[in-house]
Amino acid sequence: MSPGDNPTPVAVICGSGRLPVEVVAAARASGRKVVAIAIKGEADPAIAEYDPTYLGWGQIGKLADLLKRESCRDVVMIGGVTRRPEVREIVGDLGTMRRLPRIVAALVGGDDSLLTRIIRLFEDEGFRIIGAHEIAPELLAGEGAIAGPRPSSDAMADLELARRAVIELGRLDIGQGAVAIAGRIVAVEGAEGTDAMLRRCAELRQIGRVKGKGGVLVKCAKPGQDLRIDLPAIGPATVELAGAAGLAGVAVEAGRVLIAERARTLQLAGTSKVFLWGMPTLPPAPKLSPSQPGDT
Repeated sequence: MSPGDNPTPVAVICGSGRLPVEVVAAARASGRKVVAIAIKGEADPAIAEYDPTYLGWGQIGKLADLLKRESCRDVVMIGGVTRRPEVREIVGDLGTMRRLPRIVAALVGGDDSLLTRIIRLFEDEGFRIIGAHEIAPELLAGEGAIAGPRPSSDAMADLELARRAVIELGRLDIGQGAVAIAGRIVAVEGAEGTDAMLRRCAELRQIGRVKGKGGVLVKCAKPGQDLRIDLPAIGPATVELAGAAGLAGVAVEAGRVLIAERARTLQLAGTSKVFLWGMPTLPPAPKLSPSQPGDT
């Protein structure tokens, strides 16, 4: 069934960045009714074009009531959240107060990730969390050449090396990206994110710590990553920073990485001569358990 064949409304909870705006636009263009909910202080101002409902952290009860009133069983969460809310911020409407013990439990801790616990909160209310790619599949990267020049044989060798590094990072549940230059891994993504890693690569080049020309950034989903709420993405900033770091290109996992502001991203790749390449889906790599060698 294509998105346009689905008569049921879908709610899109919009955090920061342009991707939420693009997801809402793509889903509406497909013919599906979209109920946009903008997180106050986070959502991009451009979302105003789609007549969203603006809600703060203390209005979780109003959010649940809105979704039920609009008959939205499917919910998409997309975009960044710049900070974790404090408990005092979520003490709001009566619906929030009724759910407060579960909300506090989700925010304070546990063995699962914060996003996993938030999903559980929605599921307990009878909603179904789905991925942005399920209602806007055209935002996903395809396989093969996407934009920019054709990768050289040296670039493809760096791509493969960085690809293997990302697989190992995934086993350790560390990050989604790595940079290889002239047959050497020079940077891996940690908690600082892809952009900061690319800036670090540029600095290493400036101080002469990295030898050789070109290089490739590889970005992929981690093994077992919940693609409903944590789908990797690249955009114009990725291409600009890769170019500033002197890299030859950016390779992403086809079908598992979103391209934000696609037209601008592809145009920048062409003008800056940074290739964009879609790799086949990576093979599964089992995560290391705490008892296995190699964990820290």
